Amino acid sequence: MTRQDAAQRTVTTPDGRHLAVETSGSPDGPAVFLLHGTPGSRSGPRPRGIVVYRLGVHLVCYDRPGYGDSDRHEGRRVADAAADVAAIADDLGIERFAVVGRSGGGPHALACAALLPDRVTRAAVLVGLAPAGAPDLDWYAGMAESNVEDYGRADEDLAELTLNLKVRAEEARRDPMTLLDFLRPQLPDEDIRVVDDVAIRRLLTDMYSEALRHGPEGWIDDVLAIRRGWGFDLSAIRAEVRLWHGEQDRFSPVEHSHWLASRISRAEVQVQPGAAHFGAVEILPQTLTWLATPDLATTPRV
Repeated sequence: MTRQDAAQRTVTTPDGRHLAVETSGSPDGPAVFLLHGTPGSRSGPRPRGIVVYRLGVHLVCYDRPGYGDSDRHEGRRVADAAADVAAIADDLGIERFAVVGRSGGGPHALACAALLPDRVTRAAVLVGLAPAGAPDLDWYAGMAESNVEDYGRADEDLAELTLNLKVRAEEARRDPMTLLDFLRPQLPDEDIRVVDDVAIRRLLTDMYSEALRHGPEGWIDDVLAIRRGWGFDLSAIRAEVRLWHGEQDRFSPVEHSHWLASRISRAEVQVQPGAAHFGAVEILPQTLTWLATPDLATTPRV
């Protein structure tokens, strides 16, 4: 998808922050919020606008605070995403909507489902994470070394985390391919197949470039938010939730989705053999179709 396929706008939150938003697809169709990964931005991988239109979906993407053109919200929690999504929905005149979060966006999608129960129709999490300190879950088991180090620094040494992500963000601003090059030795074959696709690789590098062009603050705040208390109870989620995971994922291991399913009353888990973390890019169109069932048509606010 090119940026020209999307309508762009800035939404001001009740506390005066600005959020960068892009919409695409069918304006009259069921609304779906796509919450990007970590690091990420509103320009992250998604179907082209014409494909979203044919799916009948009104797709809404935005930069989480500190990424891209969205103002930073220092000290934000995962739960704070719900208020930001509600502010965007209000600005767009959307009453009810579905949410899907990819990777680091997964916890934020669950926050919307838990804290906006009268507005969220369905939720999906693609290669998501469980809360830190989740009982009966070895949170780091099977996780790639880079993620273990970043999340470990969030717990133990904020100054070191900040410096490390500043260096990587600066390198990515000069050449966004450095992030993929950094990850490549840790990728299973299933992920290498995906990122070696020229079109997907371009989408990923464009996303990294946009996410980090003003600095690493969004990335830092995401890591801290994910490792700290999320600020909501998973048992409050009433909507149907689909948890999709690639079986070979090394960045957010599949056990995280199984754990989440055990705490969410209407959750189903889909584990796909022959897929890993970046398989979430390929499964997104199918997920949008599930989210945008006919009875979820957009209801304008009055």
